[in-house]
Amino acid sequence: MGYPNRTTRRAAHAATAVWLVAALTTPGPANAGLGFDEATRLARERAPALLAQQHALAGAQAQQAAAGTLPDPRLSVGVENLPIGGPDRYALTRDFMTMQRIGLMQEVPNAPKRAARVAGALARIDRERTMLAVAELAVRRDAALAWVASYYAEARAKQLAELVRENQLLQDTLDARIANGKAMPAERTMARQDALMLADRQDDLQRDIAKARTSLRRWVGSRADEPLEGAPPPISVAAEQTRADMHRHAEIAPYAPMSAMARAEASEADAEQRGDWAWEVAYQRRGAQYGDMVSFQLSFDLPWNREQRQRPQLAAKLKDIERIEAEREDVMRRHREELDMQLAELQALDAQRVRLESQGLPLAAERVNLLMASYQAGRSDLGAVLTARRDAVELRLRLLDLDAQRTALRVRLTTLIAE
Repeated sequence: MGYPNRTTRRAAHAATAVWLVAALTTPGPANAGLGFDEATRLARERAPALLAQQHALAGAQAQQAAAGTLPDPRLSVGVENLPIGGPDRYALTRDFMTMQRIGLMQEVPNAPKRAARVAGALARIDRERTMLAVAELAVRRDAALAWVASYYAEARAKQLAELVRENQLLQDTLDARIANGKAMPAERTMARQDALMLADRQDDLQRDIAKARTSLRRWVGSRADEPLEGAPPPISVAAEQTRADMHRHAEIAPYAPMSAMARAEASEADAEQRGDWAWEVAYQRRGAQYGDMVSFQLSFDLPWNREQRQRPQLAAKLKDIERIEAEREDVMRRHREELDMQLAELQALDAQRVRLESQGLPLAAERVNLLMASYQAGRSDLGAVLTARRDAVELRLRLLDLDAQRTALRVRLTTLIAE
């Protein structure tokens, strides 16, 4: 086997150097930030409320198997006919009537009662499953609202930062204008006062950002400290479909399984009027000179006092069903009212947003340009320019406020219906 020549070694070294340079200069996979969908996904994966509701559902499912089973049998051990006087006192084997007894008894609830218990267990599972869907909906909604609040708080801060930079540029040019006699010294003070007001606004916005990030951290943990990626996705609201699905509203959906549970309890109370029964078998051991015995017996409940016991209990369960239905109707009406109010509010916000973007912002920009031209020509004072610029920024901030309100309202309207 031959050794590589000098040319081959140089080529190998050059290739290695190129590879190292490429490896060092090629950027690795960077964290793109926290997007809207990623935030809601992380919230569903990490929310303790969902974990608790999942355990509740698992517990209800575990109880289903025991709902229709018979009660545990009862074992009895004892002595019958034990003498306590005479020559055979306390003797277990001398008297022919004395027996050592072991028995097994099984209570048997009637079939309608067992069926009602099974129906109640199934209804309880449905309730916990519905509550899990409702909890997941609430987690997704709250995480989305926290992300939206963080996004628009930071957008307001960026918008205000532009005005701060413009104010600083204006201050930087004032000294020359004052020296040339084109501006008054009081205008420098006015610009500084405006800068102080802007600083207060920046502090308020930083506070809002910190609060929004704190809410977001509740749902996504340390990922809340990452920069936000992208903008809120377009969220469409189908008003008529939402109205049609109001019976599946997050707060109304649990009432159906709750009503089923109440009906199952009423059926079980009604089955109490039929009574239960039980069987028992026993083995009796006597003295060696006597034969052993076996006994068997059946026992039955006698619900003879139904008017004072079973029927009042049934009436109470039936009233509970009526209570649940009345509460459901009340909640349904309240949420229909809230839905109509939210849809009306969304319509108004959409109209205001269109008008502000198409008319308000262009007019504000035109006003600033006209006043700035007049100021530079010496025909206007700085106060009018600062006021116009401040009003223009307020309109842009108002636009962001409208977008934040519209997005949050759309999130709420699209997280009303429990799947």
